[in-house]
Amino acid sequence: MMVHRILRSLAQDVWDVLRAASPTHASLRDRLVKAFLLTVIVDVAASVGIYYAERHAPMTGVHDFGDALFWTTAQMSTLSSSLTNPLTGAGKAISVVIDIYAITVVTTLAGIFSAFFYHRGEEGRQRGDSSHQGP
Repeated sequence: MMVHRILRSLAQDVWDVLRAASPTHASLRDRLVKAFLLTVIVDVAASVGIYYAERHAPMTGVHDFGDALFWTTAQMSTLSSSLTNPLTGAGKAISVVIDIYAITVVTTLAGIFSAFFYHRGEEGRQRGDSSHQGP
């Protein structure tokens, strides 16, 4: 019963963000969309760079654009992949840049969610909602 209530509350919270139920929800949605779109752009651009840098390198794991896209996406999401690391100087530079980007996005997302929860708490306190009262 408690799990059902938690899942229902979570679903409502996600719906509130999607429909921008408040200015705080709209801000979170807009920031998440921007982070997602920028990440897709960086992923595709890095994939093109890795493809052109690595495709002719001996013993490379990148043979086509699909391999490059897989490698950059895996690298950005886990900071590793099952393909070999880049072998060329340009490929290694791209790898470092996307690693830094990925770490930056994760810390930025933490800040975005922190700000969202802070502002939601403030909204609750202004309404006098006891579920949002601090200690």
